[in-house]
Amino acid sequence: MLSVPADRITVCNDGSVRRDRSYVLYWMTASRRLGWNFSLQRAVEWAAELNQPLVILEALRCDYPWASDRLHRFALEGMADNAKRASAASVLYFSYVEAAPGEGRGLLAALGNSAGVVVTDDYPTFFIPRMVETAAARLSVRLEKVDSNGLMPMRRPGQAFKTAHAFRRFLQKTLPDQFDALPEPDPLGVAELVKLEALPKPITDRWPDATATLKSDLGKLLSSLSIDHTVSPGAAPGGGAAAESVLRRFLDTRLGDYSDRNHPDRPVSSDLSAYLHFGHVSSQRIFAEIASRESWDIDALSPTANGARSGWWGMSSSAESFLDQLVTWRELSFNACVYLEDYDRYASLPEWARATLDAHASDPRPYLYTPGELEEASTHDHIWNAAQTQLVREGRLHNYLRMLWGKKILEWSATPEYAAETMIELNNKYALDGRDPNSYSGIFWCLGRYDRAWGPERPIFGKIRYMSSENTARKLRLSEYLKRYS
Repeated sequence: MLSVPADRITVCNDGSVRRDRSYVLYWMTASRRLGWNFSLQRAVEWAAELNQPLVILEALRCDYPWASDRLHRFALEGMADNAKRASAASVLYFSYVEAAPGEGRGLLAALGNSAGVVVTDDYPTFFIPRMVETAAARLSVRLEKVDSNGLMPMRRPGQAFKTAHAFRRFLQKTLPDQFDALPEPDPLGVAELVKLEALPKPITDRWPDATATLKSDLGKLLSSLSIDHTVSPGAAPGGGAAAESVLRRFLDTRLGDYSDRNHPDRPVSSDLSAYLHFGHVSSQRIFAEIASRESWDIDALSPTANGARSGWWGMSSSAESFLDQLVTWRELSFNACVYLEDYDRYASLPEWARATLDAHASDPRPYLYTPGELEEASTHDHIWNAAQTQLVREGRLHNYLRMLWGKKILEWSATPEYAAETMIELNNKYALDGRDPNSYSGIFWCLGRYDRAWGPERPIFGKIRYMSSENTARKLRLSEYLKRYS
């Protein structure tokens, strides 16, 4: 097993590694999977070096913003899958589900008191960075966070990129060094570890292991939690097994037509974004699967790093189109969240975008909708209403209509700042892949991030790229989509 690359590891505190402790602790927070996971791989490395058992803690708090049946169910199904898989490995997997705010407080410190080292996931958005920072200050033992988010280590660039073209050029120059450093597909399967049979009883008495309930009655567990029960679970199940099924369907039946994905009536999208967000599948695994199907090797890469969207990988056009989304756009989103402190705020927009939006902030709006009207899809625009209905019903937006959805919210909001807030609220409340770097980049792209000034200058939009439902109806095949979500 290859060592985890040093540029994916960040030491979070001054705590020392303790060889006299009882186990190595992997605190799973974002990369919620047992394979293709640099964080888990790093924890396995430490367990082997210290000759200590490995304990995996996967916990789910109930007080995070927008906590609901939809988000919790997806995460809990992933925990159930992880518990099942871990039961066959030489590792102690401990799941904890907080029933009421504050009940889980102290669990990590209690486990950390007996750990030789603690390893966690490096994820740049939502509440996770603050949670890890707080934990680092409270732990007396060394805490490392490990980046397992994409093909390129998040902190390798050293700067925020302003355009996808510039970031793509950087990737084309530097990615070839990363193809020999993919994570181990099954780090628990290749490691010889001593298994800890049980945690101390005072810990499990105070913080009961939820594994048995996850396997037997997940619905009952969900209904007992102090979360928003008005947002019902979406149709898509969570977890590694579901992610595997969705990945197989995409590779077998959709990838070849991916270049035609903009038409809502043609289901060729990958549907993998929620599984990527919850960490149930890794982008490295997806890339490896596509490379294998394309019979690809590194010699197929173009020697020219010119930032072109196609032609560099040396794969089919559909595969390259998908990889531009999976690698370029997705990892550009992580880049923003690492290097822009205000990535989720209006102030993070490029100066030209803020200037043109501010210049048109007082323009008359032909329609102004309340948050309730937008949430309930009660506008005059039947295409927008269908997209919002899909979001509320299923927890996802069609990839092309997501852009129109955001542009119309800008058009129908009193100010551009309020439009950004509305998009974030609706997306993060209902979308399974909300609260993700990709979500924030998609929302702020609608307001000019990663884009350029467009003409002619228009009311409300100024020089921001304009989209209309009328043009969308002319360009796309929508009839079946509109019937489904009317």
